[in-house]
Amino acid sequence: MKNIVILGSTGSIGTQTIEVVVRHPERFSVAGLAAGSSWEEVARQAALVHPQRVAMHDLTAAARLREALAASPETRHIEVLEGQEGIMAVASMSADMAVIALVGVAGMLPTLRAIESGMDIAFVNKETLVVGGELVMAAARRHGVKLLPVDSEHSALFQCLNGEDPTRIARLVLTSSGGPFRTWPEERIPGATVREALKHPTWSMGSKITIDSATLMNKGLEVIEAYHLFGVGFDRIDVLVHPQSVIHSMVEFVDGAVMAQLGTPDMKVPIQYALSWPERIGPPWNRLDFTQVSALTFESPRHAAFPCLGFGYAAGRAGGTMPCALNAANEIAVALFLQEKIAFGAIPAVLEATMSAHRFIAEPTLDDLIETDRWCRSHAREVGERSPAVISAGGTT
Repeated sequence: MKNIVILGSTGSIGTQTIEVVVRHPERFSVAGLAAGSSWEEVARQAALVHPQRVAMHDLTAAARLREALAASPETRHIEVLEGQEGIMAVASMSADMAVIALVGVAGMLPTLRAIESGMDIAFVNKETLVVGGELVMAAARRHGVKLLPVDSEHSALFQCLNGEDPTRIARLVLTSSGGPFRTWPEERIPGATVREALKHPTWSMGSKITIDSATLMNKGLEVIEAYHLFGVGFDRIDVLVHPQSVIHSMVEFVDGAVMAQLGTPDMKVPIQYALSWPERIGPPWNRLDFTQVSALTFESPRHAAFPCLGFGYAAGRAGGTMPCALNAANEIAVALFLQEKIAFGAIPAVLEATMSAHRFIAEPTLDDLIETDRWCRSHAREVGERSPAVISAGGTT
């Protein structure tokens, strides 16, 4: 029996992790849950998996959850905590694994706490490695914990590399669906609406990561994540657009052989693999029917139309605080776009302006990263507020 905590249990990945746990009660149990403000969903989850402890970042939500759980004999024993201290307390529990499904840089400190507590980490939150990759990888080595990727692309790379000599890697190839604007003319993309940007062609995900997919920022962040996870230089990490989303990523070896991991676009598959590793368990969530796969096609990314991908490479190569600046600016820019305060085409401008303006530190401490994140968020918001709000719910104005 593997005992886990889930940080960010009410998001897309968190809820699917609960599905995996409920499907395999003989293999997995839940020690703790943590979320932001969706207390009703946490109450439902608690009734399903009976954790020892739950935490809500929002104080009002914690109070409502405490009342709801106390009303039932089956859940009244569950401890309810609140605020950032509550989240960190769940990350400090005695468990085998922490599933980090928190959105954005908010996952970095709980991840470090879970590592210090000796838990293996099932990685969903790529931003943690983007912002603090050097610190996180060093902490994992120091405490002897494993980092198991849940992102479909990095899970695919992890599976392809299982048992292989890492010195024999020629390159890693991350695949991308291309997002909803893959075939749009370049001049039309900047005026895309929120509704259009949220129509991902193959995956069902949260709003932030869906917008990152539309800008290809998601791939830029994944390049940095792959660099930290697999120790491969940026000149040997490529991105290919693969609209069918059947091949999740590939590894090319020095002899020219290529290993690819294929499967249906279902996040429960990499979630389950991370939880059960080094075993594989069934039954399958969905089988890939090759008779229904008419073609597997690949394209080079359109860098001019989607500059955010290039920002990921540039920030990763610069290192230091540059990836932190990129991530902070992107989180603010995406939030402003979702609020229809800036145009889709303004997102890259906000990122570039913030990366250029921030005070670069080559070897940052944790405090340096926290301060860089704070400053860059503020600066990105100021830049965004100076940008014209040209997006409405129905289209450009």
